[in-house]
Amino acid sequence: MSHIHAVVWLDHRDARVLDFSVDESHKTVVHHHGGHRQVHHRAGSVGAGHAPEDIRFFDEIIAALGDAQEVLLVGPGQARVAFRHHVDQHHKALAAKIVGSEVLDHPSDGELLKYARKYFVKVDQMLGDRPA
Repeated sequence: MSHIHAVVWLDHRDARVLDFSVDESHKTVVHHHGGHRQVHHRAGSVGAGHAPEDIRFFDEIIAALGDAQEVLLVGPGQARVAFRHHVDQHHKALAAKIVGSEVLDHPSDGELLKYARKYFVKVDQMLGDRPA
């Protein structure tokens, strides 16, 4: 089931996608596929010391969003930025639906939902009634 609003909390290991309405919510958890993500750069070695992004992980997050019309991205680190870059490059229709990207450490599901609802009240007030 998809609702108009969705929030995605992600780091490089997991993502929680919550789509919600005023009185209900639905959660999907997506896990990174592959090994350990932390890569250290060593002096004198070639390359930037970054692991390639997990496109399958990103695409599963996108699928979990369903037909959400407004999306908020949150998370503690660079995964959120990398996901946004992937969406901007390869999923233009979804990119237009992302209304914000915020730093948010590791909230519980309840804290995440409360944060997102408060955020979308502000967004909806700024955007007014948009046609469907």
